[in-house]
Amino acid sequence: FDKAELRVLRTVLRRGVNCTMTSSMGRLFDVVASILDIRQRVHYEGQAAMELEFAADVKTEESYPCIIESTAPAVVDTRSLIKSLLDDVQQGTSVAIVARKFHNTLVEMIVAVAKRFGEDRVVLSGGCFQNQLLLEGAIMRLESTGFRPYWHQRVPTNDGGVSLGQAAVAQRRLRECLCA
Repeated sequence: FDKAELRVLRTVLRRGVNCTMTSSMGRLFDVVASILDIRQRVHYEGQAAMELEFAADVKTEESYPCIIESTAPAVVDTRSLIKSLLDDVQQGTSVAIVARKFHNTLVEMIVAVAKRFGEDRVVLSGGCFQNQLLLEGAIMRLESTGFRPYWHQRVPTNDGGVSLGQAAVAQRRLRECLCA
């Protein structure tokens, strides 16, 4: 950003203008890739996320803090994650370490949300699970915590697979309505 763009951005963030909530983990990948100066502009969906995954080429068990809001079991407050990540960047922590800690944090978020819902079966679906670090990390961590993870193996994990799942739910509900 140039100085004028930064001024506008700070004003927008301070006032909450066009700052919508999102359920997309992809936007979080985009933010972190930008903070780490891996990718500022994307040319295709998932580009920043893929480059962030490739940057995380070190081993560490460390993660950042994250807060699962108690008032809404499915809301993750990422402010502490971003603040801690920014602290690491300002202290000169390598991009590889920060990227890996970010991935580890997402795995911990998945486990925390699974615990909050109390279901033993956890379905991992959506475009972010094309990320091998995230998928394998989530599977291993969920299994080690006593959960039974399920993930795509015959249909794509991204929008195509999600759409197939939505169609299956719609078909079942329609069938239930017709039989009632």
